[in-house]
Amino acid sequence: MDIDLVLAPVDGSNQSEAAVEYALAIADAYDAEIHLLFVLDETLIRAIEADEVEADAIADRHQVFAAEMQSRLDERGHEAGLNHSTAAGFSPTRLRQSPGSVILDVAEDLDADFIVVPREPGSDDSVDAIGRAALYVIEYASQPVLSV
Repeated sequence: MDIDLVLAPVDGSNQSEAAVEYALAIADAYDAEIHLLFVLDETLIRAIEADEVEADAIADRHQVFAAEMQSRLDERGHEAGLNHSTAAGFSPTRLRQSPGSVILDVAEDLDADFIVVPREPGSDDSVDAIGRAALYVIEYASQPVLSV
């Protein structure tokens, strides 16, 4: 298997942060780049739109998290890069936009070779954006998916 880019969607949940460890291990084993995709859930998007949460504060948290992951890669002597981006997992105007479809769209745009997505057992009533999307990603992804 040839893996050049591992996509790791995160949403701030404990499950997504734990899944990043698997993504780091896969990227390290294949000397692949890793891309963190911060998926914003519906509650957070509405809070930003209502000025209840500052978008800059969210961006700062994402920068800190990405820097921590880069430090972990550096400690392992991993030379391939780490990039990150942010995407809205929901849209009030596009009903077909969901966390799962956003993850797959980004995977396609980036030409990702592997996706690591968190999924908590029995997550049907989970409040995290990505946990609810895991089954969708597993079912429709064209690349291998590790669900943890």
